Amino acid sequence: MAATTSRTLRLLTLLQTQRFWTGPELAERLQITDRTLRRDVDRLRDLGYPVRSTRGVEGGYQLAPGAAMPPLVVDAEEAVAIVVALRAASLGAAAVLGDAPVRALAKVTQVLPKPLRRRVNAVREATVAPVVDASYGIEFEILTNVAQACRDGVRVEFDYVARDRTASRRRVEPYHLVPVGRRWYLVAHDLDRSDWRTFRLDRITSMDITTIPVATRTVPGDDPVEHVRRSLRGSDSGHVIICRVDAPAAEVRRHVGRWGLVEEEAPDSTLVTITADNWDWIAFGIVAIPHPVRIVSGDDDGSLRALLREWADRAGGAARTLSHSIPDIVDD
Repeated sequence: MAATTSRTLRLLTLLQTQRFWTGPELAERLQITDRTLRRDVDRLRDLGYPVRSTRGVEGGYQLAPGAAMPPLVVDAEEAVAIVVALRAASLGAAAVLGDAPVRALAKVTQVLPKPLRRRVNAVREATVAPVVDASYGIEFEILTNVAQACRDGVRVEFDYVARDRTASRRRVEPYHLVPVGRRWYLVAHDLDRSDWRTFRLDRITSMDITTIPVATRTVPGDDPVEHVRRSLRGSDSGHVIICRVDAPAAEVRRHVGRWGLVEEEAPDSTLVTITADNWDWIAFGIVAIPHPVRIVSGDDDGSLRALLREWADRAGGAARTLSHSIPDIVDD
C-alpha cells in the first residue's frame, strides 16, 4: 500500500510540472505498465484531482483546473521559496493581500520537515523587513472583484471617497487595472458623467458587480497606462513629479519597478512620472534611478528641492566620514 501511495504522489508531481504527458512517457518515468498507470490516474480522480485523458496515437494525460484547488505537491526548493515569498507578503510588502499570506504561511510552515524549517528560519533571521504604511493597503476582495469585472466585461457600482473626503455612489464600466507604486488604479467609463475616470482602489467600498455587459470602448489614446499617467498629473492623488532620465526606457524600468510610470521619449531619453502623498517617497524614487535625472514638471513648492538638498548633504557627510574612518586596503 505504501508503494502504491508513493507512486501515486510521484504521478501527481509529474502532472503538476508539465501541461501534458503521453501515457508511454508517464509509464516509463514511473516504471509501471499502462494498466497500472490507468489505475493510479483513477485514484487521483477519486481524491478530487481533475485528470483529463485523451485517446489515440497522440493521447495522454493532463491535470485540468477543478472546482476547488486540490493539495499541491512541491519539492524542497519550491517549499522554501513559497514560505519566503509568503513571509515577505505577510510583513507588508504586499499589503493588498490582507491576512491571506499570514494564514497561508501558518499552514505551510506547520507541515515543513525540520531540515526545511531550519532553512526557512535562517532566511527569516537574516532578513529585515521595511516598515510599510498600512494606509496604502486595499481590501483583497475589492481588488479581486474589480479584476473579475474587468475580465468579464460587466458594470460595477461602488461607493467612492475622493481626496477631499466627498463620498459618492459611482456606476462605471471597468476596463483596466493599472498598478503604480503602492497604489492600484481602475480605468473605467463613468456612466453618470459620460467620461473616462481613474479611481484609486483604496478609496472604493461597498462594491456590487452587475450582469450588465459593458459597451465596446477604447481608452483615450488606446493606452491605459498613459491615461493613468495623465490623470495623476492632477491633484487628486497627491504630489506628482515628471522626470526626464538620460537612459533607454528598458533600462529605466529595471530600476523604477511599479512605483512610477515610464514612457519612452527617445532612444536614450525616458519620462518617469512619480506620484505619492508625501515628498519622501518621490525623493526616494528619484535617487533610486542610477542615471542623470532632470525634473521637467510638477507641483513642487520648494519642498522637494529642499528635501533633495538635505539628502545630498547627509549623503556627502556620510561619504566624508566613511573615507576618514576606513583605512585603505592594500595587497600583502
